[in-house]
Amino acid sequence: MKKQITLVSILLVIFGGIADAQFYGGGVYIQRGYRMPPHHPQHYPHRQKRPAFKPTVNLSLGYGFPNLDKNYLPDEFYGAVNAYKGTQSSQTGPFTGTLDFQFSRYNSIGIMGTYGKANIPYYDYSSNAAAPSFNGDLTSWSVMLNMMTYFPSYQTVSPYIRTAIGINNRTENYIYPNGTKAIEGGNDISDLAYQVSIGTRFNFSPNAGFYIEAGYGKYIVNGGLTFRF
Repeated sequence: MKKQITLVSILLVIFGGIADAQFYGGGVYIQRGYRMPPHHPQHYPHRQKRPAFKPTVNLSLGYGFPNLDKNYLPDEFYGAVNAYKGTQSSQTGPFTGTLDFQFSRYNSIGIMGTYGKANIPYYDYSSNAAAPSFNGDLTSWSVMLNMMTYFPSYQTVSPYIRTAIGINNRTENYIYPNGTKAIEGGNDISDLAYQVSIGTRFNFSPNAGFYIEAGYGKYIVNGGLTFRF
């Protein structure tokens, strides 16, 4: 009888241990009384791959204001003619044109040209006449190496920095009202031309848009149309 009681006790201890045992299966730890939360697979947003860059040729045609070429004309003359520069000036341009090869998403290089005219009256120091003694006329054009640096942009807006440097050529004439020369002006005077600007291109479509920029050099403000080929 004692043996039977002992055997029953051993079996109860074994079954109790199994009931309280911890189970390890498939690398998952499960403890008695703990319920595993439901498994929800995580979905990460798919990042769209940026399309490959295709080199383009960019053409821009614009108009600058104001024309700083009038600053080339002297403020005054002394000698055979004593005259000072008036404040009422007329000016045209400069008209600008650029042709660039954009070889990467952020850089392009090309050629920039400008053309402008300015007219300023000169008054005789020894006369109180309201009419000018003669007029100073200036015509200038320039050719510059044009380098563009583009910032990361949206599809419709492309900010950029323009740096251009090259040669400026100008012709000056000083003419009396009767058409004769007041002073022998400079013909084909060449000097340094440059332009530094920051601007933005607004795209109507992938191949056309307009731009506006501000800076210093051949112009202070410039705007116009731009095309991609």
